[in-house]
Amino acid sequence: MTSSCCGPAVTPEPRPDIDVDDLAALCKAIGHPARLQLLRHLIKHGECYFGSLADVLPLAASTISKHVSILKEAGLIEGSSDLQRVCYCVRPDRLVQLKAMIGAL
Repeated sequence: MTSSCCGPAVTPEPRPDIDVDDLAALCKAIGHPARLQLLRHLIKHGECYFGSLADVLPLAASTISKHVSILKEAGLIEGSSDLQRVCYCVRPDRLVQLKAMIGAL
């Protein structure tokens, strides 16, 4: 008698196609606790100047800047210049895409 640790095979429902490269890039972008904290802070507060973001985590400003750049490259956040400061905010459309792709796995 053989036993299976996974139980009987179930045929999954068809899922919509997803861009696996895009999903991987998004997962990589949120794959660091500091970036998740920065993203959550922006979701909660709507928008934030870089100086305020630097206060979110006990990291050097240069490290936070690198994390912000990775989130921007993934399209999860965007920044706009206001005189000599940059204001960052979340791109809600991109969060919706991320949630949809994860839901389609």
